[in-house]
Amino acid sequence: MAGHSKWANIKHRKGAQDAKRSKLFSKVVKDIMVAARVGGPDPDANPRLRLAISKAKAVSLPRENLDRAIKKGAGLLDGVAYEEIRYEAYGPGGVALIIECLTDNRNRTSAEIRHIFTKRSLALGASGSATHSFRRIGQVLIGSEEVDEETLMMAAMEYGADDILETLDDSGTPVFLIVCEVADLEQLRQGLEDNDFLLKEYGLGWLPSTEVEVVGDTAEKLIFLLETLEENDDVQNLYSNHSISDEEMTRIVGAT
Repeated sequence: MAGHSKWANIKHRKGAQDAKRSKLFSKVVKDIMVAARVGGPDPDANPRLRLAISKAKAVSLPRENLDRAIKKGAGLLDGVAYEEIRYEAYGPGGVALIIECLTDNRNRTSAEIRHIFTKRSLALGASGSATHSFRRIGQVLIGSEEVDEETLMMAAMEYGADDILETLDDSGTPVFLIVCEVADLEQLRQGLEDNDFLLKEYGLGWLPSTEVEVVGDTAEKLIFLLETLEENDDVQNLYSNHSISDEEMTRIVGAT
């Protein structure tokens, strides 16, 4: 998969693993709260919550944290209410960026995201300024080590999949990213679950329709920008239409 999506692998510098784990906890807790708010606290009747719980268990979120997040999201305990915000921008080399956030304080999040860009002499764009470089899609994530690719492809195509791409999840584990039209997402999810495929993630996303290749200093600046954005607690999903060769990425990682 070209560019950087919510599941693409950005090589982290030494010492980033603890921060990465903390960020994963924060993301899954927010996912659980939003899922419980939208569809209720019963995972058997709420596929989005069921999947959010699976993600939480995969990153070893403590059970008490998981239960508290469900209750807060469903309004059974006092808690914060999160809202979704999307920012669009252009990074080094003219790379298009879509930044999706979940926040309990719109003003704080806006100020933090803007600061990340202004300190690099960049600016956020108007709504729609970057999305034209992407296609809105439905997407399902399945561990590639757990399934036969041909079997998965045959099943996925039967339920509306357009393509299957190989990428990495947040932990760097190889996965298949199954792409479909937005309207076909629920049909695809249900069909794959009915055929006993274990879903790691599903939802709406953005797939680059054009790519921008970056190298050298521009590539380094872009990677550092993406890492900084990903480290922000309110950033849930980050998409970019950049293309960086494996050789160039190896050079960047070796230099940090």
